Amino acid sequence: MKQIVAIDGPSGSGKSTVAAMLSDELGYIHLDTGAMYRAVALAAALDNIPYDDPNRLDKLCRRIRIDMYRREDGASIYLNGRDVTEEIRSPEMSLGSSVVSSVPEVRSHMVRLQREIGGSGGVVAEGRDMGTVVFPDTPAKFYLDASPVERARRRWLQLKEMGMDEDPDKVRREMEERDQKDASREHSPLKRADDAIHIDTTGMTIAQVVEALADKVKELEESGA
Repeated sequence: MKQIVAIDGPSGSGKSTVAAMLSDELGYIHLDTGAMYRAVALAAALDNIPYDDPNRLDKLCRRIRIDMYRREDGASIYLNGRDVTEEIRSPEMSLGSSVVSSVPEVRSHMVRLQREIGGSGGVVAEGRDMGTVVFPDTPAKFYLDASPVERARRRWLQLKEMGMDEDPDKVRREMEERDQKDASREHSPLKRADDAIHIDTTGMTIAQVVEALADKVKELEESGA
């Protein structure tokens, strides 16, 4: 039986890359929830809406359209019919998404959409509350983490590959700031589900992490869990 795979973890833990590769390995849909919140942050910025304005964000979420598509080099995300895959990966959108994702009205809209997409199984959903809030009943829960130094290094390399020449210390500070916001927010804070399998990806290759997750999911598929 196809599973709902929930992968949580902080920024730089490798969950986005792992989720994309795991979805290919399993033939599942990759649900990049972080990209959804980044798209909301971008929509808010374009409309000059403060990231913490619940009323205006609620209205914004009711009228925008967010679509995801699979492509050879990963998932692409569209906002109101426009490809914003690269635009939402900027440091500003990273911090903005952390703020808008803490707004209950925004989370309500996004959680409903995420459950609609993944409710029937055959999906790899990654974010910060997949195993605790969105899909708490799935047995395929994972929490990925890595040392703060390693996570900051990965984020810096990601930005560099996108042509963004960011100062490494600035990247580390911004990551620490986001970690603090995500872990301390009132609604759906970042935390490990009690029954999630914890994997420290420091020192592991992406292939090793994907293999570990794939083996567990395939075991659950065969058992009919």
